[in-house]
Amino acid sequence: MSVITSNLAAGETKPSDADMVAQAEAALKDIAAVREGLGQVIFGQESVIEKTIVAVLAAGHALLVGVPGLAKTKLVVTLGQVLGLQSNRIQFTPDLMPSDILGSEVMEQDDTGRRAFRFIPGPIFAQLLMADEINRASPRTQSALLQSMQEYHVTVAGHRHDLPAPFHVLATQNPLEQEGTYPLPEAQLDRFLMQIDILYPELEAERRILTETTSGSEARISAVLDPQRLQAIQLLVRRMPVPESVVDAILTLVRSARPGQGNSETDKHVAWGPGPRASQALTLCARARALYDGRLAPSIDDVRALAEPVLQHRMALTFAARAEGMTVRDVVARLTKAI
Repeated sequence: MSVITSNLAAGETKPSDADMVAQAEAALKDIAAVREGLGQVIFGQESVIEKTIVAVLAAGHALLVGVPGLAKTKLVVTLGQVLGLQSNRIQFTPDLMPSDILGSEVMEQDDTGRRAFRFIPGPIFAQLLMADEINRASPRTQSALLQSMQEYHVTVAGHRHDLPAPFHVLATQNPLEQEGTYPLPEAQLDRFLMQIDILYPELEAERRILTETTSGSEARISAVLDPQRLQAIQLLVRRMPVPESVVDAILTLVRSARPGQGNSETDKHVAWGPGPRASQALTLCARARALYDGRLAPSIDDVRALAEPVLQHRMALTFAARAEGMTVRDVVARLTKAI
């Protein structure tokens, strides 16, 4: 079977199959410990936990969308604790300014009377940034995250400041309350590896929430990884081989979601579709999901499972499609069946 592998750095040797297997087995133990740690606090929501961990393993960012009270904030906070990452939280509000996120330069005077500017880093300088209710900030403030999410550094007063590694943004958004909010621009949505929709918990999960969160005791969460170990697993994900059939499935799916590519259903219902970054996201997430499940290579089933969270925020429907009551999920589901 033909496979596609990631490019190696200059002077780096390709690991042997035995080394890959040994690294994968060690990673599986670490991933299992992360899942167990999250499971002590987040009850049910296995699919949400899986997608969130997959996004981090793929070294990307994720947008968590759900109504209030579904533990979005708790999930992000707990994930930072379990992964051993330095975490910061920003509550986005309409009066938040870019300098409140990035930091600013202040003029200081020393004992000799010399004056100089000193950069004071903002809360974005963290390994895990929680952007709570990100759509409540103005477009000007939202755009302050664009450079950091793509290039992993910020520019203030003409000077570059590198962010700590690894760097992840996990943002939350309430889909119901739209008063006083600013929809995220398409350019910023495209920088999120996945949009993860959080639904109401199942009956037994909610029963456990009632009994364990109102008893006065709280689970103690300890770190099971550190930043260096997480980066090693992220590198392993990028080294995993991808079968040619999976690459073809990804290309077929993403290209069929774009109008003007010969798909009559897409031309009728889709105003604009996903770009090449969607293909990259699907490839990385498929690798990470395979490792999450204990496999050394992704399959087409991984592509099907990840199609909705990877594509839905990178597409827009036509007015006619919205008038018919269609949603982006409906279109993605139809396209996924065809691969």
